[in-house]
Amino acid sequence: MKDINLLSTKANEIRKNIVSMITEAKSGHPGGSLSATDILTTLYFHEMNIDPKNPKMENRDRFVLSKGHAAPALYATLAERGYFDKSILHTLRKYGSILQGHPDMKKVPGVEISTGSLGQGLSVANGMALNSKIYGIDYRVYVVMGDGETQEGQVWEAAMTSAHYKLDNVCAFIDCNNLQIDGNVDKVMNIEPVSDKWRAFGWHVIEINGHDFEQIIAALDEAKTVKGKPTLIVARTIKGKGVSFMENVCGFHGTAPTAEQCEKALEELSCND
Repeated sequence: MKDINLLSTKANEIRKNIVSMITEAKSGHPGGSLSATDILTTLYFHEMNIDPKNPKMENRDRFVLSKGHAAPALYATLAERGYFDKSILHTLRKYGSILQGHPDMKKVPGVEISTGSLGQGLSVANGMALNSKIYGIDYRVYVVMGDGETQEGQVWEAAMTSAHYKLDNVCAFIDCNNLQIDGNVDKVMNIEPVSDKWRAFGWHVIEINGHDFEQIIAALDEAKTVKGKPTLIVARTIKGKGVSFMENVCGFHGTAPTAEQCEKALEELSCND
């Protein structure tokens, strides 16, 4: 219970920073950042073998944010975990900042790969996982994809590759909030039954509530017991989670809150402190 309380506190702080930094930048993607927050919080504060003071540690676990437009969630999580000073969050998308609209591996401590072109993250994760197998370096690779992103053909090529090479050190999440920039995922291009499809591609699949820390932890624990195949965690989430007027609102996929909306959002999140 103590660990769950810590994760909840951290996630709430990360959500506050997501809203604040996007508001100040007047640009960004709040909806999908907020829906993925609990997953990232669990990975960085409970699960992954990492050292913020030594971000290039050879046997560190790797994280790939395939849905790179959710960079504010990653930036806020990295800052909270101690990879860089939180004051830098206020420079999001500003000229000269290390924190641009999509993650830059050459500039941001803790970012493993530059992402933003949707559909490519799992392919990169496969390469990282193969490196672990070939050179005998013990680490796991975690990936977060968007549900709309899985409409990309490259995702399915990568899914075949993960299974073909028996990459049991790959654990992928799909952030299933059922909203993408053009509307509902099931209306734009339906991906369901998503779990059945990934099982057919040779993956071990777990379905969870992506905002329940106990379920996220249990799924991650289960993934580590799976041998000979990769694991997919289908995380059912809410776009804009934590801010009432953003939740399940497609318009907040890529629209920054106004100053007034930011104040209201921070008031709501402060009630969870």
